Amino acid sequence: MSILPIYLFGSEVLRKKAKPVKQLTDDVVKLCVDMIATMHNAHGIGLAANQVGELQRVLVIDLGAVEESVRGDSEEEAAEKTKQAKPFKSLIMINPEILQAEGNEKMEEGCLSIPELRADVERPDNIRVRFRDGNFKEMEMDVEGLLARVMQHEIDHLDGVLFFDHISKTQQVLLKPKLSKIKKGDVEASYPVVTGVEV
Repeated sequence: MSILPIYLFGSEVLRKKAKPVKQLTDDVVKLCVDMIATMHNAHGIGLAANQVGELQRVLVIDLGAVEESVRGDSEEEAAEKTKQAKPFKSLIMINPEILQAEGNEKMEEGCLSIPELRADVERPDNIRVRFRDGNFKEMEMDVEGLLARVMQHEIDHLDGVLFFDHISKTQQVLLKPKLSKIKKGDVEASYPVVTGVEV
């Protein structure tokens, strides 16, 4: 089990589309285990393979943090709850795809690849997803609320999309100075990172 560095905004890998996983190999299993360890080390509630420099359609979610949060908690509040001494329950999603989406809710989001930057993002509140689990068994789930939001956020990563792509152009312009600092690595992060100018 290894703690992997998280790629920051400006890294090309965050804008590339990840490739489907064709079979469960030892390398894919190791990636999943390392991603879970990396997510927990960074006190995140979700992590996509692009964020650790791997272009494979794999993501992990800390279900314990999602379950501990109450409806209305922001992602930041949910992530704060991961710092409590409780057992972790991780969900591995390989080749996830959204089959249906409905409803709309706005909530503040953040991202381990874009530390110190948060914004309100509107997303569907109820989704149906299909994916393969950690045993490569095909699954379908209906999810809502924070779990649906985290899944959509991480699936976006696998498609090269970042959360601030969903906000208005005016807001994006206002965030440019902060994004420029993040790209250079001029941020406080309690976990190892690779800056956008290093790659």
